[in-house]
Amino acid sequence: MTTLYHNPRCSKSRQALQLLEAEGETIEIIKYLETPPSHQELKQVIELLGINPMALIRTNEAEWKENYKGKKLTDEALIEAMVKHPKLIERPIAIRGTDAVIGRPPEKVLEIL
Repeated sequence: MTTLYHNPRCSKSRQALQLLEAEGETIEIIKYLETPPSHQELKQVIELLGINPMALIRTNEAEWKENYKGKKLTDEALIEAMVKHPKLIERPIAIRGTDAVIGRPPEKVLEIL
């Protein structure tokens, strides 16, 4: 089973979902804008991705530019920013077991199958 952190309004996220469905994969969809991950959940996702928190932030979002741009933030503060403003989380994120990828481009989600 693959867990997909999904934003239905995002074309890349929709494409990733379609690719997983075409492979016959069982998918748990987490609409993270409606049900934001907790600090601990997001920390775990970042660890599975093998990246630092800054690499998961969408820096072109208004929330980032208005509240955080130009500030020196710790990893914990960056995670809190994403918990508070889930729109800042890069999408889609696909997780299968201990493997995780950011679906940019969407075809990257197939790497964890």
